[in-house]
Amino acid sequence: MDVIEQLIVDFQERSLPTISPRLAALPDASNMARIVIGMRRSGKTYRLFQEMQRLVDAGVDKSRLLYINFEDDRLQPSEPDVLDRTLETFYRLNPTARSAGAYLFLDEIQVVDGWSRFARRVLDTESARLYVSGSSAKMLSTEVATEFRGRGYAVELLPLSFAEALLYSGVELPAGKPGSRMRSQLEAAFTDYLRVGGFPDVQHLAEAERIQTLQDYVQLVLLRDIIDRHEVRNVHAVRFFALSLLQASGSLASVSKLANNLKSRGIAVGKDTLYDLLDYFIDAFLLFTIPVFDRSLRVREVNPKKVYAIDPGLAFAVSPAGVSNLGARLENAVYLELRRRLQGTRDGAISYYSTAAGHEIDFIIGDPETGQSTQLLQVCADLSTANTREREVRALVDAMGETGLRESTIVTMHDSEDIIVDSGIVHVVPAWDWMLDV
Repeated sequence: MDVIEQLIVDFQERSLPTISPRLAALPDASNMARIVIGMRRSGKTYRLFQEMQRLVDAGVDKSRLLYINFEDDRLQPSEPDVLDRTLETFYRLNPTARSAGAYLFLDEIQVVDGWSRFARRVLDTESARLYVSGSSAKMLSTEVATEFRGRGYAVELLPLSFAEALLYSGVELPAGKPGSRMRSQLEAAFTDYLRVGGFPDVQHLAEAERIQTLQDYVQLVLLRDIIDRHEVRNVHAVRFFALSLLQASGSLASVSKLANNLKSRGIAVGKDTLYDLLDYFIDAFLLFTIPVFDRSLRVREVNPKKVYAIDPGLAFAVSPAGVSNLGARLENAVYLELRRRLQGTRDGAISYYSTAAGHEIDFIIGDPETGQSTQLLQVCADLSTANTREREVRALVDAMGETGLRESTIVTMHDSEDIIVDSGIVHVVPAWDWMLDV
């Protein structure tokens, strides 16, 4: 029995694992490939298992399901015909699947050259529904757009949201406004979420073990998705640059300043190389950047971008011991939730805003090319002091006047109120409430 046949038989004989449901929906369209993309260890494989369980519960015989993880070491190095051999072996072992309709789940497929051409051919010639996963953002921006031409639907799967983390821990989500006891529990759970983060496998680990595991995740991504995939030789620069950006989550990132910092430490690396590395980090979902909100493309490109880690718990794990950065982690969590809610919208829908007086608004939702905006959000962990409250509200008042919006929001850890201002109303909302949208 060859390796591919063994993998297929092993899957058929195993029971599907018990899963905690993810809330990201996959489209139910028979003529489209469903593509799940995200960072390693964020739960892509188990999202595929969730879909398999849905199909089995709906009456689909498991013999019509194919699952292969193409990063399995037994398939390395990948041979050019591995996808064709996998499909033919599956049909040979399960001949009725070809006529009755197959469900093909191809995990971490980005390691196979030419996968998108194979996937398109399957869609065109086979009676099969195709599900693929990968840890490269280019699967969305390049392969899906060019090869599938409207027949591929990509779903970005981030680590667990706060709501999903509650479900993972067995906590039932509130159906409406919770009572005081439940509010206290949710508030405490959210504080834990900012420290633990959303990677599924670390949810119940002790702190020391969790931090080590999350640090290992970073090293895995840097090795597999940056150093090996792009054949980067300056390994020390890759690691130092990545950690510098992750530790600066929620801040403006200046590549020039980081280049000088590297140089002062004896690490010779050019700015062009750092810009390439930044693109690689984004492609591997290790971090994200957002530009300033401005109709001028040149202004958006020239001004520093704000950087956010893939997960607040991961940002905490790579920060120096004793550094809390609660406000930065809260802002990071808000950004990721905005990204989940705006999935499928135009790229660049999330920006930061700078008022004419120089006040910074953490997030503005809208289209910078047209100048149209729909939301203003400020993030402030503690609004209890008068100076802080006045500063945050003043910035939003200016931004509301300049954008024409009549409402804005400040997301905090604990505070809750509505502030009436000349330009409209500023809603102050505790983060657990905003995250759950109750």
